[in-house]
Amino acid sequence: MGKLTTHILDLTCGKPAANVKIELKRLGESIMKEVYTNNDGRANVPLLAGEELVSGEYVMEFHAGDYFANKNVNTVDQPFLTIVTVRFQLSDPDVHYHIPLLLSPFGYQVYRGS
Repeated sequence: MGKLTTHILDLTCGKPAANVKIELKRLGESIMKEVYTNNDGRANVPLLAGEELVSGEYVMEFHAGDYFANKNVNTVDQPFLTIVTVRFQLSDPDVHYHIPLLLSPFGYQVYRGS
């Protein structure tokens, strides 16, 4: 059975990003799931697993602006990144998809992990 997981690393301090809101949507639909990362920068449960994971296009929104504002990180006057949006395709419901986010106040990197 496949699953979809994620984690976030805060590159400004080299630590997991805790308490980041993540919203998951299937393209063209409303929010399927809303979770917050734990102290390890991960959701406590997979975003999708088993029968929930079906082939299709999805959007994951990481609320970076709120995260950095709550940490009182100096991002000039307003946060540069507010919501990091990742649009991706899931093609095989039996595969583990892992989408890590490396995050700073001014940039990010996302990739398909393992």
